[in-house]
Amino acid sequence: MTKYIENVNAYLSQMKIKQTYISLKTGIDKNKLSRILTGTQDVSATDMEKIANALGKKIEFFLNDTFCVPRIMDFEPEKISFYAGEPTQKQEQIANKLLQLMENIDEVMSAKYRFVNISEDNT
Repeated sequence: MTKYIENVNAYLSQMKIKQTYISLKTGIDKNKLSRILTGTQDVSATDMEKIANALGKKIEFFLNDTFCVPRIMDFEPEKISFYAGEPTQKQEQIANKLLQLMENIDEVMSAKYRFVNISEDNT
């Protein structure tokens, strides 16, 4: 197995990225990608470039001997949902709404509790 493939596998594992995602982003058949990532099939320069691009990196990133995979915990909470790729504008809007909901979940839940209590008092 090449250094490139070892590093890609380490990155995928640490970042919890599925092969299916890479296959969809690159257009590489799932079975072929599996063979490449297990070292059964040699990886071409074209496939190396596609895989690196799908992960938002350059080929050189995965060729380093001193390869260091970022930890997911090092990402800002607002961006962790999109560590595997760039979101579309609509996805970013949805994520921001979800984040806003989560930031205010205590208020939402306490409001629900107050409404339930009011309705029970009126019966």
